[in-house]
Amino acid sequence: MLKVGVIGVGHLGKHHARIFASLNDCKLVGIHDKIFERAKEIAELYKTEAFENYNDLLKVVDAVDIAATTTYHYDLAKPALENGCHVFLEKPITTTKEQADELLKIAKQKKLKIMVGHIERFNPVIMQVADEIKKPMFIESHRLAPFTPRGSDVPVVLDLMIHDIDLIMSFVDSPIKEIRASGIGILTQSIDIANARLEFENGAIANVTASRISMKKERKIRFFQKDAYISVDFQNQKVNLIKKSPKLVLLLPQILAGKTDFNPDDLVDLKEITPPEGGKDALTLELESFVYAINKNKRPMVDGEDGARALDVALQILDKIEFKRTKIPD
Repeated sequence: MLKVGVIGVGHLGKHHARIFASLNDCKLVGIHDKIFERAKEIAELYKTEAFENYNDLLKVVDAVDIAATTTYHYDLAKPALENGCHVFLEKPITTTKEQADELLKIAKQKKLKIMVGHIERFNPVIMQVADEIKKPMFIESHRLAPFTPRGSDVPVVLDLMIHDIDLIMSFVDSPIKEIRASGIGILTQSIDIANARLEFENGAIANVTASRISMKKERKIRFFQKDAYISVDFQNQKVNLIKKSPKLVLLLPQILAGKTDFNPDDLVDLKEITPPEGGKDALTLELESFVYAINKNKRPMVDGEDGARALDVALQILDKIEFKRTKIPD
C-alpha cells in the first residue's frame, strides 16, 4: 500500500492529513511540521507518527504531500524527489521558474510523479460543466477575498490569480501571444490587487482579476464561446449555462423582418446546474487523484508541467506589473 507523509499541517495541511488518513488506497505513515508540537498534535489525532527530522520521514514513505508555505516548496520537494518520493505540492509549484524546471528534471530522471494543487480543476461545480466548455474565445474571471495574513508571503497573482490562470490554460488549447497587466500593493509591500489580459494565438482573450483586499468573497469565471455562455459561481456552487434555442432558426425570418418583441425563452435556453448533493469535496477528489495516479502509474490530472506552465504565466504577469511600477515617465 502507498505510504504517504504530510509536510506542513497548518491551515491547509491539517485537512490534507485528515483526508489521507481516511483513504483506503494509501496509508498516512507520518507528519512533519517546523513546529513539532503541532506535528505531534495532528499525528495523534489521526493515529500516525510525528517526525521531527524531515529526512527520517523521507526514508519511510513513497510519497509526500507538501502543504507548507510556498517559499519552502523547492527546499522540501527537492530532497523528497532525490530520495525517490513522489510529490504533491500545493500551488504554486515553486516561487521561480528555475526551481520548477529543476524539480521537473529530477522527477523525469527518477521516473517520479509531481502533482500540483490547482484545486479548482477538482471543484465539483467545474467538473459538472467541463464537457460543455469547448473552444472559449473570451473568458472573464474574478477572484476576490478579504485580507488575511495567510498567503501574503507571495503576491496575489501567485496566491489567488494562479488558480484561474491554470483553469484558463486547461480550457484554451493555444499558446499565449501577449500579456498585459496592472496591479498595486495596498496593505502589503507586494501586489494585493491585480488584473491581467491574456491574448492567445488562436484569438481567445482572458481578462483575469484577483484581489485579497475586498470586502466580500467572490469566485466567478465566465466562458463565452460559439453558441454558448457559461457562468460558473464557485462560491455558491452553481452554473448558468445559456445556449441558443433550437427555436431560433424558425424565428430567424421574423428577426430579419425587424420583429423584436420575442420572449427571451424563445431565443435562448437557460439551464442552472449544481453538483449532486452529498458528493465529495474538491480537496478529497484532488488527493484521491494523486493517489490513483501513483498506484495506477498514470499522469496526474495536474502534473508538474501544468504547475510550471501556470507559474510561468503568473511570473510574466508580475514582470509586466513591476515594469509599470518602476518605469520612469517620459
